[in-house]
Amino acid sequence: MTLIPAAWLLDSVERVFSAAGLPAASAAAIAEGLVDADLRGIPSHGTMLVPMYVERLHAGSVTLAPEASVVLDTGAVAVLDAGNALGILTGDQAMGLAVEKARALGVGVVVVRHAFHFGGAFRYVQAAAAVGCIGIAAANTRPLMPAPGGARAVVGNNPLAIGVPVPVGAPIVLDMALSEAALGKIRLAAASGRAIPPTWATDADGLPTTDPEAAIAGLLLPAAGPKGYGLALMLDVLTGVLSGGSFGASVQGLYADTSVPNDCAHLFVALDPAAFGDPDAFVTSVGELAAQVAASPTAPGVERVLLPGQLESERHAAGLSAGIELAESSLAKLHETAERLGVALPAVPTEAAA
Repeated sequence: MTLIPAAWLLDSVERVFSAAGLPAASAAAIAEGLVDADLRGIPSHGTMLVPMYVERLHAGSVTLAPEASVVLDTGAVAVLDAGNALGILTGDQAMGLAVEKARALGVGVVVVRHAFHFGGAFRYVQAAAAVGCIGIAAANTRPLMPAPGGARAVVGNNPLAIGVPVPVGAPIVLDMALSEAALGKIRLAAASGRAIPPTWATDADGLPTTDPEAAIAGLLLPAAGPKGYGLALMLDVLTGVLSGGSFGASVQGLYADTSVPNDCAHLFVALDPAAFGDPDAFVTSVGELAAQVAASPTAPGVERVLLPGQLESERHAAGLSAGIELAESSLAKLHETAERLGVALPAVPTEAAA
């Protein structure tokens, strides 16, 4: 790992995507989405994705379009067709529309078909919580996990995030994939030559493995066994099936043939607490609940209990001032991608700074 100033990384990633053909606003949004993941300590959804995103842009499986087209917009519901645009862009658009509907009707539900990877799901629920709404975001992915007792991948490692506003500070954010570990973490371990825990994945024969390369060729294991599997299956229904897009084996892998669209699907929900009662009372009560959790006694040797997303929020704040710990492999590939695009990145400052 190497310490990188957050401002340098944000500027560098933005330069790369501008050189790849994205308009300035789109490049800035993509850079922000990926670097925010690094800041929160989620490198599997951060800068390491830049080479793959750029490769797909050049291969044509991802377009330069700044937004999705609206297929249906009625009442509290909308259906968007992303047309294989970058998922961060269409995700921002979809959650923005969901929030607008929630403000008017109490709830907004937007599904997106023919979509592409949207980065960290936390981004969208944070956006909803920032304006006082409860946010929910989910996506489907290519099958990576078996059903209990199965020997073939049938459900994706589908992400789910929920964000809730609090009286002061960062919202409470649950952001989880449904495997024991994200595939991106395994790819990062492979790039860094590190072993993985045996509970993360199996090899191609279905046997637990600590070899990340064998895990990439094998199967991810669902979190909590049948519970994680069941929730992953239902998220495929709420995204791919509900949107009229791809689901199950029709969703393609991000790192497979980069000329073939990923073709995943997304779900965004916004709930306005004002539609259910006093919004100030809601936020106050969430704050009281959070305080109860924070005041919980701890087991021996444990310093404190944490709310969902609290650690990531603290890392984000610290990273803005102290810098981001980035895998050297991710930094090297960022430079390689920039060079292929003819971009000369500025020298990395010797000391991390905001």
